[in-house]
Amino acid sequence: MSLRGCDQPGLMPLEEARAHLLAQAVCQVGTERCPIDKAVGRVLARDVHSLVDVPPADNSAMDGYAVRLSDLAADRDTWLPVGPRIPAGVEAGALPAGTAARIFTGAEIPEGADAVVMQEKVTTSEGGVLIPAGVSAQQNIRPRGQDIARGSLVLPAGSRVSAVALGVLASAGLAEVEVFRPLRVAVLSTGDELVEPGRPLARGQIYNSNRYLVEALLHSMGMQVVTSGIVADTQSATESALCQAAENADVILTTGGVSVGEEDHVKAVIERLGRLDIWKINIKPGKPFAAGFVNDVPLYALPGNPGSALITFALLAQPCLLKAQGMRVPTPFCLPVKAGFSRTKAQGRDEFLRVACSTDGFVKPSGNQSSGTLSSLLQTDGLVRIPGGEIVQEGQQLMFYPLSALLQQ
Repeated sequence: MSLRGCDQPGLMPLEEARAHLLAQAVCQVGTERCPIDKAVGRVLARDVHSLVDVPPADNSAMDGYAVRLSDLAADRDTWLPVGPRIPAGVEAGALPAGTAARIFTGAEIPEGADAVVMQEKVTTSEGGVLIPAGVSAQQNIRPRGQDIARGSLVLPAGSRVSAVALGVLASAGLAEVEVFRPLRVAVLSTGDELVEPGRPLARGQIYNSNRYLVEALLHSMGMQVVTSGIVADTQSATESALCQAAENADVILTTGGVSVGEEDHVKAVIERLGRLDIWKINIKPGKPFAAGFVNDVPLYALPGNPGSALITFALLAQPCLLKAQGMRVPTPFCLPVKAGFSRTKAQGRDEFLRVACSTDGFVKPSGNQSSGTLSSLLQTDGLVRIPGGEIVQEGQQLMFYPLSALLQQ
């Protein structure tokens, strides 16, 4: 498929690049059974249906008194003797006619009862309770299967198990689920200037922040990281590292080496070992993003600047990784916000500006916007998209992408 940015001049629009990459992403990992207490972060390989009704029987939503409406006067308070006492976790039995049962939250409704009157609404004395007029049918009763019906779909295949989902699975009686095997992602950092934290820096060197950023994101997505270390800025080293990564991983993720400098070899090596599908995207930061295949293994090449690396990971690489992991890929979540700033100079590319939300309902730029800076993201709530060629007036509506949603955190 011929695409702009590969063999045609110009930059590829973000949505076009994302759609093409997602169309090519395929889940090829196997599946395994997993106990639910180990399933957080895993992706379901099959639909999950409830084994039980939740709740399994009608139960009380309040501490109070279970009654039969047929025992109550319609237009006045009714005095009833108190019969059984029903705490949660015991079999309720039947409610004797003409009596009220003392019942507690979560306890099973006794047979024959059709309402619960909360304890704050009644008057009690030795051996009896005064029930006020106006009690309605099924008042304060949670019906059987109100939350989940037996046999109903709890979670579809492709869902990632969250802490909330884990609780729902447990309530539905599931002890284990079938999940996809974790995707193996090889992470390569290119650049002679890179040094691992903890080692002394020589002049001209910087610490390798991209590796730790990207690997942490992959771990949070439930994926297995295959660390390939720092790759020297030579064609032979790049080729060797990419070939080894293709043998050991399902997907390759690189940072750096995809620009047009003499020391940038990733693009050329991809073209020699496989094929380059996408290069240069119409976004700022992140234009030199590339994607293709090395020995039939998908590769996503992020820019070396950490700000660009994070944004292209979130917008382009991450959706494809999630699909390859078997997950249903959500549409990027965004919402309208008002600009608490102005921009009088238009940019040529669509710009994703780091912003913080203020208490007055506006968003404002959060520190340094350079593609080489990362620390300003600590004060960033999300990104706003400014279309290429447009200026921004204060109070103008912009589309806001929360960082937590973009990074699936």
